[in-house]
Amino acid sequence: MNQTICNRIERLRELMRRESIDAFIFPSTDPHNGEYVPEHWEGRKWITGFNGSAGTAVVTADDAALWTDSRYFIAAGQQLEGTGIKLMKERVEGTPTITKWLGMKLATASSPTVGVDGTVNSAAAVKALTAELRAEGGITVRTNFDPLDVIWTDRPPVPQDRIVIHPMEYAGEACRDKLKRIRRSLREKHAYGMLVSALDDIAWTLNLRGTDVHCNPVFVAYLLIDSERATLFTDHAKLSAEVKAYLDGEGVATADYADVSKALARYEEYNILMDGRETCYTLYNIPTCEIVDAESPIPAMKAVKNAAETEGYRRAMLRDGVALVKFMRWLKPAVAAGGQTEMSIDAKLTALRAEQPLYRGPSFDTIAGYGEHGAIVHYEATPETDAPLRPEGLLLLDSGAQYLDGTTDITRTIALGPVTDDERLIYTLVLKGHIQLELCKFPRGASGTQLDALARKDMWRYGLNYLHGTGHGVGSYLNVHEGPHQIRMEYMPAPLVEGMTVTDEPGIYLAGRFGVRTENTLLITPYKETECGRFLQFEPLTLCPIDTAPIMRGMLTDEETEWLNSYHRTVYDRLAPHLDDEADRLWLAEACAAI
Repeated sequence: MNQTICNRIERLRELMRRESIDAFIFPSTDPHNGEYVPEHWEGRKWITGFNGSAGTAVVTADDAALWTDSRYFIAAGQQLEGTGIKLMKERVEGTPTITKWLGMKLATASSPTVGVDGTVNSAAAVKALTAELRAEGGITVRTNFDPLDVIWTDRPPVPQDRIVIHPMEYAGEACRDKLKRIRRSLREKHAYGMLVSALDDIAWTLNLRGTDVHCNPVFVAYLLIDSERATLFTDHAKLSAEVKAYLDGEGVATADYADVSKALARYEEYNILMDGRETCYTLYNIPTCEIVDAESPIPAMKAVKNAAETEGYRRAMLRDGVALVKFMRWLKPAVAAGGQTEMSIDAKLTALRAEQPLYRGPSFDTIAGYGEHGAIVHYEATPETDAPLRPEGLLLLDSGAQYLDGTTDITRTIALGPVTDDERLIYTLVLKGHIQLELCKFPRGASGTQLDALARKDMWRYGLNYLHGTGHGVGSYLNVHEGPHQIRMEYMPAPLVEGMTVTDEPGIYLAGRFGVRTENTLLITPYKETECGRFLQFEPLTLCPIDTAPIMRGMLTDEETEWLNSYHRTVYDRLAPHLDDEADRLWLAEACAAI
């Protein structure tokens, strides 16, 4: 039994009884609807012990459950052991929705009430929950109470780290010009102003960066933009005299983070745009003017990289590639010598990246999964699970870095020695999917959903699939996961246009055996224009060899083989001049040799 988690849940239930709350829902978000959140808002993690980035926990008077997606089925199952919390596998037949489950659990309760913290749940989520619970027998939703304020006695404070200016040489567009573009877009939506909640949108708009969120260079704040003014709401301790002067010069006022509610209450414009999917329920309900519930224009602007950002990516990928070559040359001999583990190789790769100019830290926690751990999609080694590496089988290594001029995200699956025929088959199917997507030419404005099947078609013939997305946008020294565009099976209507970055990362995971994923970060570029319109293509930004040892070469088409050889020629030509060690250059030449 996990006594710590059981004690926390019991304290929660005592408080729920006093407050006449029959169930409480804990999301994975914060007031800014972030995917990765400061520790202060990691309530779902604290109450359950599950540390994945996605999941929703529900606690009733006598039961508890956690819903999460396929990336975390194995990890969540292990972490929930002994807590009494049931694992609910999303998108698996037979798994009830949260509201259906609550309808069953509260069926005999008199005037049941479900609690959610309105400051960390989006307006859209609360509206949908309210409607669904009403249909489950008139269950009421309460939004004005956060039990964690009472029972989480050592709750970490909201971060107060300093905000810094992101230099124009890397940003490529002044803050005042971005605000002009945003206001033009608001006028097209017939909106006079907007509240910006998403932390990466605020950082991008203002050309500022911070360290409040692990691996993501953002800071806790709100930004209120109206027809003539803009105000940044953040803790004043975070603002140096230099940053205040910079913001004043860009036409941006500052106010305390807690004052955003007062500002919305006295907002005087005719209407305000609030994206109900991003704005928390509590703030969404403050303005007395008309609310234009529409998508924020900022994500689509941020997704298209300007020339300075694009060149920054190229420089960052070059330095990252140098670090990766040094690491990969070191890896197999080190494993053969013994003593290496999943955590030790992560430390080695991080140290090599840290030697590179403009390095600022990892862009996410490294996934170094050896053998059966590679089948856990978002596995993160701990001292308890840290597996020793042997000179055999497959290592799945998904990692990335934050550089001042770009963000990297790369996965390579590496044969540490002999591999089985099954491992070779799966490795080759994943590689074929990766290459087929990179070969794709597509009309401007197509959505990622329309391209997704290209990465899956060969594995589908074998009855194999993966449930995570095939690709996501990547920030420019910002969050490694960026929208609005994605490449995935579920319908994602955001159009793909030139200048966007996106990953290409198909995978196959066989529980208890091994996993394979191959990932590059790509740039969308023009291809050609015909009587049928403008067509686009993908250019790989990532510079790192793909292990050719496990490939079943007869399974690759001539076109796929040529792509791989061409990619490796590019990798060698770009990286070799930047490798000072002759041994590194010789290793790279061999790793990039044509097949």
